[in-house]
Amino acid sequence: MIGTSIFGFGGWVWGGTLVVFFVSSSLLSHYGESRKAPLREQFAKDSRRDLAQTLANGGLAALIAVVAGLVGRTAPIFPLLALAFYGALAAANADTWATELGVLAKQPPRLITTGQVVPVGTSGGVTWQGLSAALAGAAFIGLSAFLLVQGAARVTLGSWLPQDWVLIPVAAISGLVGSAFDSLLGATLQAAYYCDKCNKETEQATHRCGQPARLQRGWRWLDNDGVNFLATAAGAGSAAMMVMVLF
Repeated sequence: MIGTSIFGFGGWVWGGTLVVFFVSSSLLSHYGESRKAPLREQFAKDSRRDLAQTLANGGLAALIAVVAGLVGRTAPIFPLLALAFYGALAAANADTWATELGVLAKQPPRLITTGQVVPVGTSGGVTWQGLSAALAGAAFIGLSAFLLVQGAARVTLGSWLPQDWVLIPVAAISGLVGSAFDSLLGATLQAAYYCDKCNKETEQATHRCGQPARLQRGWRWLDNDGVNFLATAAGAGSAAMMVMVLF
């Protein structure tokens, strides 16, 4: 659903950027897998994406692609939609890279709201390695989009579009904003539970041991998938805002 919508309405450049996000994030989920294994029980889901995770990470980008395809590339709003699309994917990629690499940091994470040291895997916990990974993941989407645009321009127009370098910083900043917003929601509003049997925090209402967990903080209805969707919205919104302010 996501891939068909983006390829069909956005074209192969947008679809190629989606592939870059999916492949890079999937590969990173296997990096340091043995070290991540003990932490998996804290998360609501494992590294294999289900429908809700796919919609949370790519649903907004697909919706933007559909709108962009319907209004057409000559519409005045199309450049705004294009940057919002890249901002949404940059945020999704930034958050995934931050999670997959941040949990491997040697220093303990700190809660983004208070700076308090928290156990590895705690929602809202950040490290410098995770933040760096988020920035790199977001910039990687921008760089990939820029190269794909140049390739498309060369094939269709016979020339380059060097002025589109703006894709890289816009994606990098908007992706980092989206990832930071994800961490902020994880530390405040996302539902976090505690298993009294295992004495562990978890994102699951029922811990993997089978014991019902009690709500420790946050809103019960706001799970990790909802937070991820809002993070992509923050990335899309910040990218669109930068375009309106700067250009």
